[in-house]
Amino acid sequence: MKVLALILSLSFLVFIHELGHFLFARLFKTRVEQFYLFFNPYFSLIRAKRYNGKWHFSFFSRQAPAEFAEHPDKTEWGLGWLPFGGYCSIAGMIDESNTSADSLASEPQPWEYRSKKAWQRLLIVLGGVLMNFIGALVIFSGILFTWGKETLPLQNVTQGYDYTEVALNNGFRNGDIITKIDGKEVYQLSDAVEQILLDDTKQIEVLRDGKRETIDLPKDFAKQMLAANAKQFAVPRFPFIIDNFVIGSVAEKAGMKVGDSITALNGVKTLAFSDFVKEIENKKGQKIDITYYRQGKENVATIQLGADGKIGAACKNPALIYETEKTEYNILESIPAGINQGCETLVNYVKQFKLVFTKEGASQLGGFGAIGSMFPETWNWALFWNMTAFLSIILAFMNILPIPALDGGHVMFTLWEMITGKKPGDKFLARAQAVGMAILFALLIFANGNDLYRWLSSKF
Repeated sequence: MKVLALILSLSFLVFIHELGHFLFARLFKTRVEQFYLFFNPYFSLIRAKRYNGKWHFSFFSRQAPAEFAEHPDKTEWGLGWLPFGGYCSIAGMIDESNTSADSLASEPQPWEYRSKKAWQRLLIVLGGVLMNFIGALVIFSGILFTWGKETLPLQNVTQGYDYTEVALNNGFRNGDIITKIDGKEVYQLSDAVEQILLDDTKQIEVLRDGKRETIDLPKDFAKQMLAANAKQFAVPRFPFIIDNFVIGSVAEKAGMKVGDSITALNGVKTLAFSDFVKEIENKKGQKIDITYYRQGKENVATIQLGADGKIGAACKNPALIYETEKTEYNILESIPAGINQGCETLVNYVKQFKLVFTKEGASQLGGFGAIGSMFPETWNWALFWNMTAFLSIILAFMNILPIPALDGGHVMFTLWEMITGKKPGDKFLARAQAVGMAILFALLIFANGNDLYRWLSSKF
């Protein structure tokens, strides 16, 4: 399911990105030779071209039919076999689909990219980035209109939070509830995490056992989190309220029922589910006493654990335990709210990007495996579109970086031309494109190599 979600999401994002280039190219009467979803080395699954008022198709072909060449002013639409990419081949433009200056040896033609004015070429290049960013805003707005926004206020988690080891080593304690960051009140955990990791937070106020305590964070706290490969800064603590039993549950056989709230194991308090998991961890095959409450009355069940060390009971979803706050949006409210969410997401991602240039940040770069792992294991449309919008923001930002072979590289050279009045030569652009492609392939290998290394480390 993760793989399917990843392919669908990236396919959609690549399509709208290349569509942005296509629409601006056609706006300025620039010929688009090919528009492909997925790459097509050696052969294409589908080739299609519309001419003489009809669509013409070719399936599983290594080359386009000869009659396609008789209509060079029409775009060849295609589906490749290699996923995670796509391209829009624009006549007279050196890009990932054309890296040879020799192909531009002839005189520039009116329908070619190189014949257009600099400002027109700039918009053609920026079309993909603009489409991805606008697409993210539309998706965020659609999510808010369809599902609204549900949040869990920090203060509503009465048992506080369990913190990652790095946080515990820097003054946090399990059960702390964050109330202020650098003197300003904070509303929900996601906001707190963003500020702590991205805004060089210096001081945090927490509620601990009913008292307010202050924690001073070191400057390298974010780097410590990256170095430790910490997946989450904190997770809510919640009571172990039995929601259901598995078949053959030893807890059910001992008389426990759905709705019972477990509070202790062998006399040791386990007020939170995480406390219970930690306490039972090394008790496989042992006889244990579980203290629980039912309708306000304390009870004790004696249970003989099996070799798996489990009692066979599932905990109630914490989202059903703590009170959340949900905001509904009508169509007019969802648009500005979606724009605001998209802009905030971009700003936060730009803040994160500075960590890439640290040793700790580089080690956490991930490829397709890391991206795919962010999707849920079961299908959820709200989460799918939220992840797609987030990835669209990332794609827009990464493509605008001033690296040859990316849209940002073309923007850089075009702006240079507009400022100086000197247009870079085709041979220079071809060499720059080749260097940029080499850099991108190296980054791709490095990022996916990190994924492979982490996977192997988890197995051995």
